[in-house]
Amino acid sequence: ALFELFTDLIESEVSEELARDLIARLRRIGGDITDPVMLKARIARMIEDEINICGPIETTAGKCRVVALVGPTGVGKTTTIAKLAANFRLREKRRVGLITVDTYRIAAVEQLRTYADIIDLPMEVVSTPREMRQAVARLSDMELVLMDTAGRSPRDEVKIQELKLMLAEANADEVQLVLSSSSAGQSLVKTAQRFADVGTTSLLLTKLDEATGLGNVLPLLRSSGLPLSYVTNGQNVPDDIWAADAERLASMVLGMDEVTR
Repeated sequence: ALFELFTDLIESEVSEELARDLIARLRRIGGDITDPVMLKARIARMIEDEINICGPIETTAGKCRVVALVGPTGVGKTTTIAKLAANFRLREKRRVGLITVDTYRIAAVEQLRTYADIIDLPMEVVSTPREMRQAVARLSDMELVLMDTAGRSPRDEVKIQELKLMLAEANADEVQLVLSSSSAGQSLVKTAQRFADVGTTSLLLTKLDEATGLGNVLPLLRSSGLPLSYVTNGQNVPDDIWAADAERLASMVLGMDEVTR
């Protein structure tokens, strides 16, 4: 039963090192180690303990909260911003503003502008730290300001420092690192390490629907020390996003829960 469980963990893309650690901990607990259902339930609780959750963004009436999304290219930051904006504006009836500093990809700016027009949100496009200060000041009467940033290569130190300067001028309350759950485990760990320099406060995982397994995100959660805020599982706006839930994610790692909501 333990060998079958170890095999299941490897197939779920849990690293061999972590899989061996979890199995060893099961052995130390003792008790019946022949019941596969009970063993899987125990391992699910262990994995759940590995997942630190911070909960969704919280807004306060009469106070402006600035939340920036950062991360490498192609992880879905702009679409995720649109999902968050639509949910807070249309479902929670909050005053929401948008800022984009993604001036490297004109298409991304236009995509966000289209969403802003549909949802009827004010939007600012900035390209310098001074413009950032002015944009935040103009949106200070909003309850939530969501900031979209240009995708940065974690290996490009100059761009990382530019991003750090922009975020400092914005005086962001939260800096959420957006990463694709379909990326390799070591790549996720290294990317989180490089982006830590900009002051990341939490993780947001995208593309659960494209991942072949979710065991690859466990080393990221363990090494970064960052809590998880949201996960996304598709392109639909405002749907396909939900506040992270440790119990459900642990079940998904073990293939006990479908990715689709």
